[in-house]
Amino acid sequence: MKAVQYLSICVAVFFTTQACMAQQDAKGCKDSPLISRFPGSWIKSCTDKADEVHSFMMGSGKPDNKLEGEYHELDYGAPQASTRAQVTRNILTALQTAGYSIDNNSGDGDITAHLGKTWIQEEIGSGRYSQYVLIETQLTQDVVANAAALSGGLASTGHTVVKGILFDTGKAAVKPESDPALKEVAKLLTQDAKLKLYVVGHTDNTGILAANVTLSQQRAAAVVQVLIAQYGVAAGRLQAYGNGPYAPLASNDSEDGRALNRRVELVKQ
Repeated sequence: MKAVQYLSICVAVFFTTQACMAQQDAKGCKDSPLISRFPGSWIKSCTDKADEVHSFMMGSGKPDNKLEGEYHELDYGAPQASTRAQVTRNILTALQTAGYSIDNNSGDGDITAHLGKTWIQEEIGSGRYSQYVLIETQLTQDVVANAAALSGGLASTGHTVVKGILFDTGKAAVKPESDPALKEVAKLLTQDAKLKLYVVGHTDNTGILAANVTLSQQRAAAVVQVLIAQYGVAAGRLQAYGNGPYAPLASNDSEDGRALNRRVELVKQ
């Protein structure tokens, strides 16, 4: 994990030291510095990604909180002598003691908590539990479309993806880091005075369909508004449209595929 201010949490339970580390951890896996394991547990698998999306359960009929950032996932096996209630109680107490706000406590093993931009979700079952940690980070964009590539895509297929337009997860406001890509779109329109475009927003299939369609429309409209207000593009040359998850470029079964599907495209009118 990155060098940020971590607060180590000790899960206090009454187990003998002989019960600890009953099984060998999966190769290359280690505990999060944020919260220690339940004694006697072992790591079955782990995942670490510098930039990932995870939906945190908020409970009580509330929509999941979909966030993006530095991501860590651990799947533990729990000792046979432990109960779900015991593991849940100890982890919940540890989080509260460390100052985390409890956003969801189902009472049946599902816990979501956060402290600042650090989020933790625990899913506790019988003989196992999973831990998801996400630290919200500033998004970066290394690949940006250029006017020539955009023009080529429009000429060959009638549509083209604009790489480099960024939004916060679940939000429609265009991030300032999108400026280089938007400048290229404006340049494209300047070079061809007769060109008119549909600006089309796309999402992955995570979450509620209607919400994704609405979000894609709002994002497309936000891009149009920025191009008009900040780059002097005539309003009559642009039209926003939200396509939600209906036109994926790749399978939504993997995060790499979902990342490709979250995009803004230009379509020639």
